[in-house]
Amino acid sequence: MDFLLQILNGLQIGSVYSLVALGYTMVYGIALLINFAHGEVIMVGAYTVSYTIGLVLQERGLPFYIAVIPSAIVCTIVGVLIERLAYKPLRNSPKISNLITAIGVSLLLQNLVMKFIGANAVSLPPIFNGKIEVGNSQISSSVIITIISTVILTVLLQFFMKKTKYGKAMVATSEDYGAAALVGINVDNTLTMTFAIGSFLAGIASLLYLAAYPQAQPLMGSALGIKAFTAAVVGGIGLIPGAVLGGFLLGIVETLTKAYISSSLADAIVYSMLILVLIFKPTGLLGKNIKEKV
Repeated sequence: MDFLLQILNGLQIGSVYSLVALGYTMVYGIALLINFAHGEVIMVGAYTVSYTIGLVLQERGLPFYIAVIPSAIVCTIVGVLIERLAYKPLRNSPKISNLITAIGVSLLLQNLVMKFIGANAVSLPPIFNGKIEVGNSQISSSVIITIISTVILTVLLQFFMKKTKYGKAMVATSEDYGAAALVGINVDNTLTMTFAIGSFLAGIASLLYLAAYPQAQPLMGSALGIKAFTAAVVGGIGLIPGAVLGGFLLGIVETLTKAYISSSLADAIVYSMLILVLIFKPTGLLGKNIKEKV
């Protein structure tokens, strides 16, 4: 039973990695950009959740999970502003320029938060209350809610990409910018929508992350972002199912390592898994090798 509980805990944190990885994989798949500032968008969402709970929801006796609404809105706005102000002017620049800009935006957001809010961690009360009885054990409701939320959001995102007009425009843009523009697709708006959707998911992920680890602090986005990017690469960056699979695998491996081997080795084993995947399957577990004609 203890092993099953550890698997569920792994799926909980893996679900958060998956949602964050979806933001990385969508931006890379469509804009061919690794948005290293994505982790800081989640950090902004975490502080939004924290202050919404502390200043509004606690005083009025409202459920804390309502904080996901302002978090998703704020993260979406921040993501769109980052795309418009930092990445759009560099649309036709070398990829290295975009990469350096992403790192710069990440550091800017971290330092702005430390300057105006402070470097100390902000603790939160439990967001989801309640336990579920399974045999002689209890499972926190936050575990089940996090896993189910991730599965539902992944299915909805897949449906959006494959069945809607805007989703198909995003797929077409990912295939060929020029051809997409020739058939009437507004490439700029499509790229902005990609950042908006990824940042919206980050806003939801920030609340689910705080449900498992109830502290917001300025550097939280860095470690979470790297883990999520690792998940996207392991599963197959650019692929929605790959991001989710990679997130679940990383979460389970990390949790089982902490439970049965050593907490200090958890990150080492997770990144070792990344190295092995890159050696034996460079395109990721669900990625396909595509041969290019010269």
